[in-house]
Amino acid sequence: MGLYKKFVNQTRKPEGVLGKLMVNGMNGGHAKMADWGMSFLPRLTPGDIVDIGCGGGRNAGELAKRYQNSHVIAIDYSSVSVEKASVYNRKWIEEGRMLVKQGDVSQLRIPSGKFDLATAFETIYFWPGLERCFSEVFKVLKPGGAFLIVNESDGTDETSLKFQKIIEGMRCYTAYEIDEALKNAGFTDVQVNHHENKPWISVLARKGV
Repeated sequence: MGLYKKFVNQTRKPEGVLGKLMVNGMNGGHAKMADWGMSFLPRLTPGDIVDIGCGGGRNAGELAKRYQNSHVIAIDYSSVSVEKASVYNRKWIEEGRMLVKQGDVSQLRIPSGKFDLATAFETIYFWPGLERCFSEVFKVLKPGGAFLIVNESDGTDETSLKFQKIIEGMRCYTAYEIDEALKNAGFTDVQVNHHENKPWISVLARKGV
Protein backbone atom coordinates (compact mmCIF):
# COMPACT_ATOMS: atom_id res chain seq x y z
CA MET A 1 0.00 0.00 0.00
CA GLY A 2 1.44 3.39 -1.02
CA LEU A 3 2.01 6.18 1.48
CA TYR A 4 -0.93 8.27 0.22
CA LYS A 5 -3.31 5.34 0.49
CA LYS A 6 -1.96 4.53 3.97
CA PHE A 7 -2.55 8.13 5.02
CA VAL A 8 -6.13 8.45 3.74
CA ASN A 9 -6.97 5.11 5.35
CA GLN A 10 -6.22 6.77 8.68
CA THR A 11 -9.58 8.51 8.24
CA ARG A 12 -11.28 5.36 9.47
CA LYS A 13 -9.29 4.70 12.63
CA PRO A 14 -6.27 6.95 13.20
CA GLU A 15 -3.27 5.06 14.53
CA GLY A 16 0.44 5.77 14.94
CA VAL A 17 2.29 8.71 13.40
CA LEU A 18 0.10 8.94 10.30
CA GLY A 19 -2.98 8.78 12.48
CA LYS A 20 -1.76 11.71 14.57
CA LEU A 21 -1.20 13.73 11.39
CA MET A 22 -4.71 12.91 10.22
CA VAL A 23 -6.35 13.85 13.53
CA ASN A 24 -4.39 17.10 13.67
CA GLY A 25 -6.08 18.15 10.44
CA MET A 26 -9.61 17.05 11.33
CA ASN A 27 -10.60 19.91 13.61
CA GLY A 28 -9.87 22.67 11.13
CA GLY A 29 -10.67 20.69 8.00
CA HIS A 30 -14.24 19.89 9.03
CA ALA A 31 -15.09 23.03 11.01
CA LYS A 32 -17.16 24.88 8.39
CA MET A 33 -19.15 21.78 7.54
CA ALA A 34 -19.80 20.99 11.20
CA ASP A 35 -20.95 24.54 11.98
CA TRP A 36 -23.24 24.49 8.95
CA GLY A 37 -24.74 21.20 10.17
CA MET A 38 -25.21 22.49 13.70
CA SER A 39 -27.19 25.43 12.36
CA PHE A 40 -30.08 23.00 11.83
CA LEU A 41 -30.29 22.02 15.48
CA PRO A 42 -33.66 23.02 16.93
CA ARG A 43 -33.92 25.16 20.03
CA LEU A 44 -32.67 22.82 22.77
CA THR A 45 -31.61 22.94 26.39
CA PRO A 46 -29.84 19.59 26.59
CA GLY A 47 -28.45 18.41 29.88
CA ASP A 48 -26.54 15.43 28.49
CA ILE A 49 -24.94 15.22 25.05
CA VAL A 50 -22.96 12.43 23.38
CA ASP A 51 -20.72 13.11 20.37
CA ILE A 52 -19.94 9.80 18.66
CA GLY A 53 -16.82 9.50 16.53
CA CYS A 54 -15.43 12.69 18.04
CA GLY A 55 -12.13 12.71 16.11
CA GLY A 56 -9.97 15.61 17.28
CA GLY A 57 -12.69 16.85 19.63
CA ARG A 58 -13.46 20.23 18.10
CA ASN A 59 -17.18 19.61 17.65
CA ALA A 60 -17.62 18.27 21.18
CA GLY A 61 -16.03 21.50 22.38
CA GLU A 62 -18.39 23.59 20.24
CA LEU A 63 -21.36 21.75 21.73
CA ALA A 64 -20.06 22.45 25.24
CA LYS A 65 -19.78 26.16 24.33
CA ARG A 66 -23.21 26.30 22.72
CA TYR A 67 -25.00 24.57 25.60
CA GLN A 68 -23.53 26.09 28.75
CA ASN A 69 -25.46 23.89 31.19
CA SER A 70 -24.72 20.62 29.45
CA HIS A 71 -22.40 17.69 30.10
CA VAL A 72 -20.78 16.20 27.00
CA ILE A 73 -19.43 12.70 26.51
CA ALA A 74 -17.13 12.46 23.48
CA ILE A 75 -16.50 8.95 22.16
CA ASP A 76 -14.10 7.58 19.55
CA TYR A 77 -12.72 4.11 18.97
CA SER A 78 -9.27 5.44 18.08
CA SER A 79 -6.95 5.96 21.06
CA VAL A 80 -5.13 8.63 19.01
CA SER A 81 -8.39 10.56 18.60
CA VAL A 82 -9.22 10.20 22.30
CA GLU A 83 -5.81 11.61 23.23
CA LYS A 84 -6.16 14.57 20.85
CA ALA A 85 -9.76 15.31 21.88
CA SER A 86 -8.76 15.21 25.55
CA VAL A 87 -5.99 17.77 25.04
CA TYR A 88 -8.21 19.98 22.87
CA ASN A 89 -11.01 19.97 25.46
CA ARG A 90 -8.89 20.14 28.62
CA LYS A 91 -10.83 23.21 29.84
CA TRP A 92 -14.19 21.46 29.72
CA ILE A 93 -12.78 18.27 31.23
CA GLU A 94 -11.21 20.15 34.14
CA GLU A 95 -14.51 21.95 34.74
CA GLY A 96 -16.27 18.60 34.95
CA ARG A 97 -18.38 19.31 31.87
CA MET A 98 -16.86 16.75 29.51
CA LEU A 99 -15.67 13.17 29.48
CA VAL A 100 -13.66 11.84 26.54
CA LYS A 101 -13.54 8.08 26.28
CA GLN A 102 -12.74 5.25 23.90
CA GLY A 103 -15.74 3.29 22.69
CA ASP A 104 -17.49 1.51 19.86
CA VAL A 105 -20.75 2.80 18.37
CA SER A 106 -21.94 -0.74 17.67
CA GLN A 107 -21.92 -1.37 21.43
CA LEU A 108 -22.23 1.90 23.32
CA ARG A 109 -21.30 1.40 26.95
CA ILE A 110 -23.09 4.47 28.26
CA PRO A 111 -26.40 4.69 30.15
CA SER A 112 -29.60 4.01 28.23
CA GLY A 113 -32.26 6.72 28.03
CA LYS A 114 -29.93 9.40 29.43
CA PHE A 115 -29.04 11.74 26.56
CA ASP A 116 -30.98 14.68 25.15
CA LEU A 117 -28.77 15.04 22.08
CA ALA A 118 -26.48 12.73 20.11
CA THR A 119 -24.26 13.92 17.27
CA ALA A 120 -22.17 12.24 14.57
CA PHE A 121 -19.98 14.44 12.37
CA GLU A 122 -18.29 12.96 9.29
CA THR A 123 -18.18 9.48 10.83
CA ILE A 124 -21.09 7.22 9.88
CA TYR A 125 -19.22 6.16 6.71
CA PHE A 126 -17.27 3.77 8.91
CA TRP A 127 -19.99 2.47 11.22
CA PRO A 128 -20.43 -1.32 11.05
CA GLY A 129 -24.03 -1.42 9.85
CA LEU A 130 -26.15 1.72 9.98
CA GLU A 131 -29.34 0.24 11.38
CA ARG A 132 -27.50 -1.63 14.14
CA CYS A 133 -25.50 1.44 15.15
CA PHE A 134 -28.48 3.79 14.88
CA SER A 135 -30.34 1.42 17.21
CA GLU A 136 -27.55 1.88 19.76
CA VAL A 137 -27.93 5.67 19.50
CA PHE A 138 -31.71 5.34 19.79
CA LYS A 139 -31.25 3.30 22.97
CA VAL A 140 -29.14 5.91 24.79
CA LEU A 141 -31.40 8.87 23.92
CA LYS A 142 -34.22 10.06 26.15
CA PRO A 143 -37.74 10.05 24.71
CA GLY A 144 -37.90 13.21 22.61
CA GLY A 145 -34.12 13.24 22.19
CA ALA A 146 -32.50 14.40 18.96
CA PHE A 147 -29.82 12.81 16.79
CA LEU A 148 -27.84 15.01 14.38
CA ILE A 149 -25.77 13.50 11.55
CA VAL A 150 -23.56 15.76 9.41
CA ASN A 151 -21.67 14.45 6.37
CA GLU A 152 -19.52 16.08 3.71
CA SER A 153 -20.86 13.54 1.23
CA ASP A 154 -24.43 13.01 0.10
CA GLY A 155 -23.44 9.60 -1.23
CA THR A 156 -23.38 10.70 -4.87
CA ASP A 157 -20.47 13.14 -5.24
CA GLU A 158 -17.54 11.90 -7.31
CA THR A 159 -14.79 12.92 -4.87
CA SER A 160 -16.20 10.94 -1.93
CA LEU A 161 -16.99 7.94 -4.11
CA LYS A 162 -13.35 7.97 -5.24
CA PHE A 163 -12.21 7.85 -1.61
CA GLN A 164 -14.71 5.08 -0.93
CA LYS A 165 -12.76 2.91 -3.37
CA ILE A 166 -9.43 3.36 -1.59
CA ILE A 167 -10.41 3.63 2.10
CA GLU A 168 -11.10 0.25 3.61
CA GLY A 169 -14.53 -0.09 5.19
CA MET A 170 -15.82 3.28 3.92
CA ARG A 171 -19.38 3.60 2.63
CA CYS A 172 -20.92 6.85 1.41
CA TYR A 173 -24.65 6.80 2.15
CA THR A 174 -27.35 8.72 0.35
CA ALA A 175 -29.87 10.76 2.30
CA TYR A 176 -32.51 8.15 1.45
CA GLU A 177 -30.39 5.32 2.87
CA ILE A 178 -29.74 7.28 6.08
CA ASP A 179 -33.43 8.16 6.43
CA GLU A 180 -34.47 4.54 5.93
CA ALA A 181 -31.94 3.18 8.45
CA LEU A 182 -32.98 5.79 11.04
CA LYS A 183 -36.65 4.90 10.71
CA ASN A 184 -35.89 1.17 10.87
CA ALA A 185 -33.98 1.85 14.11
CA GLY A 186 -37.06 3.54 15.61
CA PHE A 187 -36.48 7.23 14.89
CA THR A 188 -39.29 9.48 13.72
CA ASP A 189 -39.56 12.95 12.20
CA VAL A 190 -36.39 12.70 10.08
CA GLN A 191 -35.40 15.99 8.44
CA VAL A 192 -32.72 16.19 5.73
CA ASN A 193 -31.03 19.41 4.64
CA HIS A 194 -28.68 19.74 1.65
CA HIS A 195 -26.10 22.48 1.27
CA GLU A 196 -26.98 24.76 -1.63
CA ASN A 197 -23.70 24.28 -3.53
CA LYS A 198 -21.76 21.50 -1.79
CA PRO A 199 -22.59 17.80 -1.32
CA TRP A 200 -22.95 18.34 2.45
CA ILE A 201 -25.98 16.91 4.21
CA SER A 202 -27.39 17.43 7.69
CA VAL A 203 -29.88 14.90 9.01
CA LEU A 204 -31.88 15.46 12.19
CA ALA A 205 -33.97 12.67 13.68
CA ARG A 206 -36.08 12.42 16.82
CA LYS A 207 -36.83 9.64 19.26
CA GLY A 208 -40.57 9.63 19.89
CA VAL A 209 -41.90 10.70 23.28
